Amino acid sequence: MTNQKTAYTLYRVSTGKQLEKDSKDDIPMQRLACREFAAMQGWQIDREFEEKGISGYKVSAENRDAIQDLKEAALKGQFGILLVFMFDRIGRIDDETPFVVEWFVKHGIAVWSVKEGEQRFEHHVDKLTNYIRFWQAAGESEKTSMRTKTRLGQIVQEGRFRGGVAPYGYRLEKQGRFNKRNHELNEILIDEQEAAVVRQIFDLYINQGFGSHRIAGALTAQGTRTRSGSNFTNVTINHMLKNVAYTGVLRSGETYSEPFADLQIIDPHTYELAQDLALQRSAGYQERCVPLNTTGNSLLSGNVFCGHCGARLTVTTCGKKYHRQDGSVTVTPRTRYVCYNKTRHTQLCDGQTGYTVHKLDAVVEAVVCGLFARLQDLPKEAIIAARCAEQIAETQRSLLRAREILQADSAEVLEYEAEVIKVIRGDSRLSSDLLNKLHEDAKARAEQSAQIVRHLEDQLQNSEERQAALAQQYDSMLTWADMYGQCDMAAKKMIVARLMRAVRVSRDYQVEIELTVDCEQLGISLDNGNEVTALLAA
Repeated sequence: MTNQKTAYTLYRVSTGKQLEKDSKDDIPMQRLACREFAAMQGWQIDREFEEKGISGYKVSAENRDAIQDLKEAALKGQFGILLVFMFDRIGRIDDETPFVVEWFVKHGIAVWSVKEGEQRFEHHVDKLTNYIRFWQAAGESEKTSMRTKTRLGQIVQEGRFRGGVAPYGYRLEKQGRFNKRNHELNEILIDEQEAAVVRQIFDLYINQGFGSHRIAGALTAQGTRTRSGSNFTNVTINHMLKNVAYTGVLRSGETYSEPFADLQIIDPHTYELAQDLALQRSAGYQERCVPLNTTGNSLLSGNVFCGHCGARLTVTTCGKKYHRQDGSVTVTPRTRYVCYNKTRHTQLCDGQTGYTVHKLDAVVEAVVCGLFARLQDLPKEAIIAARCAEQIAETQRSLLRAREILQADSAEVLEYEAEVIKVIRGDSRLSSDLLNKLHEDAKARAEQSAQIVRHLEDQLQNSEERQAALAQQYDSMLTWADMYGQCDMAAKKMIVARLMRAVRVSRDYQVEIELTVDCEQLGISLDNGNEVTALLAA
């Protein structure tokens, strides 16, 4: 039989801050208040349950071990009173917690709060009061959450650290700033030793084509460890490559700050290159033009296609045997790009089965070197200024034509609207159904014309951004040009992949190259703008 004087208590704090001794809602304070209250009532506390860092608003009772243990003990008749400091310690979910309290009462457990007394269910009003209490608690949790999110957002917008552990590459240091409780706060600063490792990771990923596993292995091989002294893992590397904080942007939930130059380890352009590379290497991406890995000695990996059927070419290596007069056999490796459709017979292809790697690579490398040679002879500032001026002039001409079309379309809409009066009077030659259709079609054309005008107006306003993007593209190509002659095969592969969206090869090594850059804008004269056709004999 249940001892009606035996009490179980439940203490809960939802955040780490409430674990501090000076917090008004900490567990020691709840325990002391409950013990004093039980002593006044003549109850004996047999067990005390604690929940640390558990949100009563976000975590369902089904997922809280303490609630489930209390229910099990109630079914066994091990206690008669459930005592809490306040009822919201049981939970703050308005469509769940009232029924949790009612469950205990229905199973013979008296539910008490130090601050609010006993919760009864003798009348309909008791149930209503119970529900209203937890509805208000849920509302307070929502308000608290909103205030917290807003304040944390303001903190990161001000360029200050919101709390927690600093990401690898940064350190926390006190700089003489105090909060309202006169506690000195930490500021986030770049840790140059760790930042060098972050830059190395991005360099290996973008310029060398390393995957996260290879990067982790390379760091381990050179003796570089994490802050805790353990080896880097591919999971850690992937998280670091996606961390926008390295661009100097602080984040709190959905709030992002403007970039802070003193916190920038990786420039935004490099970060975006890493995100684009990760996207292209993902399993579901269909238009990949970068190599999945940069091992091997073939220049084209991931962006070379059959010019006949469009299938991706893969690299295969086989050995060709040479029998010598002395009876010895020499095996010479033969590496080729082969058409998947042709070799697997998945569909018809009238092209060659394969292309020798060194021949095709020589064709592509000649184009790359020629492109870089012409680029280095061009004056950057003059080219960019001239191209931007041409773009602005062309956009202005297009905008003028678009406005004329919009004016004509708008006038047509007004004509049809004026025709409505004639239809009502019976003076129009058009039926109401036909007029309605003509009017709707004219409105659709006018709206489309208005969208074109707005788009062109935005282009004119963003001319500075386009000029900056063109300058970035120019600088990237200059960097590639400087690197190409001295870098290893892995880096060359990545340069070619970023320079060429697709290389299509047909019979007799007829090569069509689609570039990722607009050569015409950069002042480089090519046969067909973004497409280079190199017809070289095998």
